[in-house]
Amino acid sequence: MILVIRARATIEQLNEMLVADEILIRVVVDIERGILAGGGETHSDAEQDLLADGSAQRNLWGAGFMPLAQGIVYDSLINIRSPQNRSMEILDPTIRDRVAQIIMDLLGDV
Repeated sequence: MILVIRARATIEQLNEMLVADEILIRVVVDIERGILAGGGETHSDAEQDLLADGSAQRNLWGAGFMPLAQGIVYDSLINIRSPQNRSMEILDPTIRDRVAQIIMDLLGDV
């Protein structure tokens, strides 16, 4: 299940987002609005939910969050966008930091 998270997630929300994969939550973060969509089988599904919610494509970045390890993986197909980012991995350290901050604020230590 994909959820749009605007405030600190509850344990119930975290568990709902883990249904597709028991150890990793696929997230798409809007670095401008400070929100994320998480869950589901692909980043593109969460991306579509945020676009429908009013997010701008240039502000959306895909990552993965591992709640048990409190770790973040910065890879997603939606991150490939020339010339802004030429890799599945988020290359810009400022964007990576913002993505991490939002993920940890909304999902960390839940």
